[in-house]
Amino acid sequence: MTPNPIQYNFGPRSVATGDFDNDNWPDIAVANYVADNIGIYFGNGDGTMGSPVMHSTGSGSAPCMIAVGDFDNDHRLDIAIANFGTNSVRILLGVEKRSFASQTVLSTESSRPVWVYIIDLNNDTALDIVTTNYGTHSISVFYGHGNGHFSKGSTYSTGYDSFSSAVVSGDFNKDGKIDLAIANYGTNTIGILLGRSNDTFEHQRIFSTGPNSNPYSLVVGHLNDDNVLDIAVTNYGNKNVGILLGRKDGTFISPTTYSLGSASPYAIGIADVNQDQHMDLIITNKGTDNIGVLLGYGDGSFRNVIMYRTGSSSTVSLAIDDFNRDNRLDIVVINNDTSTIGILLGYANVSVENRMTYSTGSYPQFVAVDDFNNDARMDIIVVNSISNSLSVFLGYGNGSFTSQGTYSAGTFPSSVAFGDFNNDTRLDIVVANSWSNQLSILLGYGNGSFSDQTQYLTGIDSQSVAVGDFNNDNRLDIVVANGGRTAVGILLGYGNGSFANQSSYSIGSYSKSVVVGDFNNDAQLDIIAAHYDWDGTVGILLGYGNGSFANQVTYSTGSSPSSIAVGDFNNDTSLDIVVANSRDNTVSVLLGYGNGSFANQTTYSTGFRSYSVAVGDFNNDTRLDIIAAHHLWDNSVSILFGYGNGSFANQVTYLAGTVPSSVAVGDFNNDIRSDIVVVNRDNNTITVLLLYDRGAVSNEITFAPSDGARLRNIAVFDFNNDDRLDIAVANYGTNNIGVALGHGNGTFENQMVFSSGLNSHPHSIAFGDFNNDSQVDIAVANQGTKNVGLLLKNGSVTFETQDSYGNGYLFAPSFVATGDFNNDERPEIVVSYDNTDNLDVLVTFNTGSFANPTTYSTGSYPKSVAVGDFNNDKRLDIVVGNSEDDTVGVLLAYGNGSFANQITYSTGSYPFFVAVGDFNNDSRLD
Repeated sequence: MTPNPIQYNFGPRSVATGDFDNDNWPDIAVANYVADNIGIYFGNGDGTMGSPVMHSTGSGSAPCMIAVGDFDNDHRLDIAIANFGTNSVRILLGVEKRSFASQTVLSTESSRPVWVYIIDLNNDTALDIVTTNYGTHSISVFYGHGNGHFSKGSTYSTGYDSFSSAVVSGDFNKDGKIDLAIANYGTNTIGILLGRSNDTFEHQRIFSTGPNSNPYSLVVGHLNDDNVLDIAVTNYGNKNVGILLGRKDGTFISPTTYSLGSASPYAIGIADVNQDQHMDLIITNKGTDNIGVLLGYGDGSFRNVIMYRTGSSSTVSLAIDDFNRDNRLDIVVINNDTSTIGILLGYANVSVENRMTYSTGSYPQFVAVDDFNNDARMDIIVVNSISNSLSVFLGYGNGSFTSQGTYSAGTFPSSVAFGDFNNDTRLDIVVANSWSNQLSILLGYGNGSFSDQTQYLTGIDSQSVAVGDFNNDNRLDIVVANGGRTAVGILLGYGNGSFANQSSYSIGSYSKSVVVGDFNNDAQLDIIAAHYDWDGTVGILLGYGNGSFANQVTYSTGSSPSSIAVGDFNNDTSLDIVVANSRDNTVSVLLGYGNGSFANQTTYSTGFRSYSVAVGDFNNDTRLDIIAAHHLWDNSVSILFGYGNGSFANQVTYLAGTVPSSVAVGDFNNDIRSDIVVVNRDNNTITVLLLYDRGAVSNEITFAPSDGARLRNIAVFDFNNDDRLDIAVANYGTNNIGVALGHGNGTFENQMVFSSGLNSHPHSIAFGDFNNDSQVDIAVANQGTKNVGLLLKNGSVTFETQDSYGNGYLFAPSFVATGDFNNDERPEIVVSYDNTDNLDVLVTFNTGSFANPTTYSTGSYPKSVAVGDFNNDKRLDIVVGNSEDDTVGVLLAYGNGSFANQITYSTGSYPFFVAVGDFNNDSRLD
């Protein structure tokens, strides 16, 4: 993440994000405590913001916190502000593009509100407001009417001297009602108010956060993947974050804490910032000029905190959004002391999926990658300096490799390169032998084996070698860096595997690395050499295309550059340079102008003694990244993820072997992701690191008709018979079914909505031709009206509401699935219910009506149901997820519409959804 400061001079205290002008770009709203106003920054879509538009909150109001939501259901975001100075909540309603009306002021009496929170507490699709009242040790609840107006506040005590500082919500006891969690700064507790069915709350239950902890802010989420809500809290007094894992009954286990060092935490946010499907925590700190990120493992535990600099010692608020629409979450922070807003743009991370080690020869010093046996799988070659040999590892294409095959080289080989030197379409090898002052040529047989070496004299101390056609005769030539003679040597190839004697070009310095590329876009190959000096330079030799070169032009780098790689880092189609500076623990990036000249270096910190560098796209974002091997002490490699504009994020490190001295990149397991191989010099091994990316979504499209849609279920079908898949969604909050027709390229039309009935609250949908008219219909589980509804298709993509079945069920249906269970060529419907231990099967008639249901026992509280032939008898069976007894139940079909008693299988905790497929390709459903 990189900070992007925005100057602000009004005493900012709180920040929220939302699309206030409906242009699909996130905007920022800031509460300015000193200036008695809020400022709205409208986003430009690239991570930058326009100038703020100010809205007064009233003289002496001292706005403390800001939150957003659609209070009047007009599809425009509105704003709620907690005004500490005037003991009120001010509502600003969005009325048209980029403008607001000051509609309502809600009194909190003499309470000094410091926190405002928005949630639909009573499930009426109208947003409500909760405040924490610092002055009266209480919270206030204002129920929304859905038109921008609210009820008078109801107050709940949080205890004497509690100094409540934050409130959030969730269903902590899984009774279907919203509960509240409050951070009580003064009493070192979290208070839980369980919701009742009459729009009131029980008395506060207390959970300790530890002596002198002073909890300041909290969030709710699934931290350990057990489908029970957990709480994370910032403990300002103890300088840590506490994790309280939830139980199903609304209670919590004692907190586990994670130290933030010397930082005193303020605000906290929750999101999956590294796209690994686990919730992470973001914390703002006071006193340490940074924010902290705790990456979650998904089991309720977290890695050690990672700090990101903000330039402020008082970062008091944060919000999370994707400001530059790159499908990565970004963070906006409020820096109270410097009066700035900081935007930290996120980058896609990668993780190591597998780490494998293979033995090499003695003192391996260089590694390279290519396909040597023409099997379309990447292989590895290693230069072993003390054993004077090469090791060849042939790849299996699954990330593993054969044991090494060895070939003799010269004395103390130091570098290797590849090319077809004899024009037989097979890769050959050239090796630079530094102590015997020669090159070795090993011709390839195309099957992964090579001939004995042929040697060519070079200059003194041949350190590095590269290959290219320098004289445009369609025959590969060789360039070698001769460190002892402070020169590069050119050996022109004859095309039969032999070479002319070398021609030398002085570069005036000892060179450790040489690379080839067209740096001035004249279609002639040029050369870059790294000068291994204390002051550090690279030299550019522009080629004339006839095998000769111009005198070098030098550019400054860091100290003792030891390795070079090239790539287009800023997407301008001109080659750029990255250099590993081995003595000052950095890499230098020199951006090319495309005319053979380069910009001054930009340096990035790496691990200790970065000795080797390579480039690749490690996170599959189509932007080149940099990897550096650290030669001493920390035994790691670091990746600097590129932003595509020539700049890079701070390094992320990965453990390698002992003294990694060289690194190369290739796709070793054919998953279209770059993997890494590292040479470990001191323990005579290579380490293969298979990487996987975080699976960022390429484009996010929202189909909900409003913020109150509260989607419950999604299904896919081709409704209009155009061979393109469409989407149907159950919109619980707006009492309708939405259908979005697909274009076949991953995009969809705006959804059409079809009513499922007043207060129906559809929860699940399934498809079938229920009236035998050869058109697919939709079955709907309506939780609000406790029935199963039918939408019968009538025409291309329109649906008519049919009389529902089961009006007034005792229990609300939670899930529906369809299948032909009695082989009458008509679909039946299977229904599971909340708070029961059974499911029903409804048999259809051709009119779209049903016979009375047949009931089958299941486990406790079946939450989901699916259909498939699990025993390969050509009869559809049923599987149900039994949430309360942690099982799935399988009901095998007899083929006449009836089923055997369920067979249960244990699962994890609280199974909530079940799906069916052949996951191991054995022709049996799983």
